[in-house]
Amino acid sequence: REQGDLEIEASGIIVVVRSSQASRLSGTNVDFVKSQEGEGFRITSPNQPPRVGALSVQELKRWLDEGKEVHVFDVRPEGERALSKLDFAHSIEGEGAKRLDELPRDATIVFHCHHGGRSRRAGERCIAEGYTQVWNLEGGIEAWALHVDPKITRY
Repeated sequence: REQGDLEIEASGIIVVVRSSQASRLSGTNVDFVKSQEGEGFRITSPNQPPRVGALSVQELKRWLDEGKEVHVFDVRPEGERALSKLDFAHSIEGEGAKRLDELPRDATIVFHCHHGGRSRRAGERCIAEGYTQVWNLEGGIEAWALHVDPKITRY
C-alpha cells in the first residue's frame, strides 16, 4: 500500500487500488462464483478486452434450435474428424480457414475440438485477430456426445 491508494472492503475482502488507476475501474464488478471447475472470483469490466466465452453444449444446441446465426468450426485434424464429427461444423483447415477470414469481426463464432483445450487456443488466436464474439465449446465433441447426441461416436 502506498499513500493515496484507495481501499475497498466488501464481505471481508480488501482490495487496494492505485488512485491513478481508479477511473479505469469504473463499472468493474467482482463476484464470488461457484462452477463445475470450482470456486473463485469473477471480475468483469467494461474496459476489458474481449475474451473467449465458455459455451456449454446445451447452450449451443439451444442457439441452433432457435436459428441463431452461429459459425461453428472444428479445429481437430482430419484423422479425428473421420472418427466423429458434428455435421454443422466446418473444418478450420482449407476452405474453413477462408470462410473464417471472410466473417465480420462481430460474427458469433464457436470453436470445438475433442475436449475443449485446442479450441480455446484457437478462440484466443481469433480474439487476437479482432473478432469479438468468440466462444469455446466446453467439453468439445465428447460433451456433445454425452449430453446432446448419443449417436455421435465417442473416442
